[in-house]
Amino acid sequence: MKKTLAMLLAASMALSLCACGGGSAESQAPAESQAPAESQAAEPAPAEEKDYSGYTIRIYSNSNSTERTTWLINEAKDAGFTISIDDNSVISGDTAAIQAANENKDGDLIFGLNETRWSQLVNGEYENLKILDWTPTWAGDVGEYVYPGKAYGLVIQNVLMLYRNDELGTNGTELHFDHWADIVDCGYTWYRQNKVGGTTNANINSAMLYAFVDPSSPAGGISVDGWKTLWNYCENGKSGGDDYKYGFDPLNKGDVQVSTFYSSSLYGKIDAAGESSDKPLVGTMEPENWALVDIKDGTYYIAEYLGILDKAGRSEEETEAVKAFAEWFGSAEVQAAWGEEFDSFPCNTVAAEELYPDGIPAIYQLPNFALTKVEGTEMTYAEYVAAHSSEWTNIMTNLGYYWADASAAAKEPDWDNLDWSTLTQSKEG
Repeated sequence: MKKTLAMLLAASMALSLCACGGGSAESQAPAESQAPAESQAAEPAPAEEKDYSGYTIRIYSNSNSTERTTWLINEAKDAGFTISIDDNSVISGDTAAIQAANENKDGDLIFGLNETRWSQLVNGEYENLKILDWTPTWAGDVGEYVYPGKAYGLVIQNVLMLYRNDELGTNGTELHFDHWADIVDCGYTWYRQNKVGGTTNANINSAMLYAFVDPSSPAGGISVDGWKTLWNYCENGKSGGDDYKYGFDPLNKGDVQVSTFYSSSLYGKIDAAGESSDKPLVGTMEPENWALVDIKDGTYYIAEYLGILDKAGRSEEETEAVKAFAEWFGSAEVQAAWGEEFDSFPCNTVAAEELYPDGIPAIYQLPNFALTKVEGTEMTYAEYVAAHSSEWTNIMTNLGYYWADASAAAKEPDWDNLDWSTLTQSKEG
């Protein structure tokens, strides 16, 4: 059904070493003006193969599990590159990755993160980080996931709301919501995360708050009704304490009827569901006892991007090596191999077709409200989240959202008498 990893990487190695030996960003067409993929030349311009391994490319990323970093280091070596990347025992999460890159000032390339971080990065909000102008040959294959001339999508990720439709769930009743926040009125038990921090947790909150956007609100651009609803979600949801890091396990064990999870690991989790439950979810690509909640709004997608850092003191030859690596890593062949290896969905449409020749999975066909324009602003919702994310974190932290232990639950706020100008600031500030 899919090409083997070896075939994919062999093809991509040849492509990257031919196509990336030269050519500056200034000499390439910007992403938005490129011809569609099918009208571009089928073969790269011939060039002499080059070994770039003499320069160690320093990479920062939050997509850095031990398995991912080991795989990438080894495959890059086979393709003629030497890279340095920390796994998540050293750098864990997007905040840590971007802060480390900004503080260390030694990075050549950054990948991962999401639109929230990338909009900040591209707009120059980090003192020591500047994105190099660069347009890869595959820029036209990543669709809307692009900051033209700067950064390009690698992996699409979204958050999902799932439910059991067997006797441990809705017993055959289908769930249809207008908004994510409708979960609080669904009449079924639901899982909710047990802490404020974390990328997946933040994305779930972004989905929950979408229906309550109010640019005029002093409560972080969200109506007070939105914060009340999120409180209801916390107060009446089931956390599971530290036993459940994410929402798949409580649904798989039948402890809740509705839950949330992220897309990239879902199918792999369902494949192995029977290993951790005597009442598991069944049916991977064709669900048998579970389904996606049909939400009219859609869901909150993020995309992980790839961009080259404008590193001070790097020579032209070293920059050429970094560009060649970025060209190789973002290519359809390597992204298809990465997606197959780590159960992730590529932004690159050529890679996606390679992985799923029989059609795109349903979890990636949901409407995407992350890139919807927010009424009354010039921002997409992803940009709106970026503009307000610190305020939202401060509100949730200051008011005590997401307690892990029900016996330590915070008291519900007096919503009519809150000082939002204080609550949107960190306690340290």
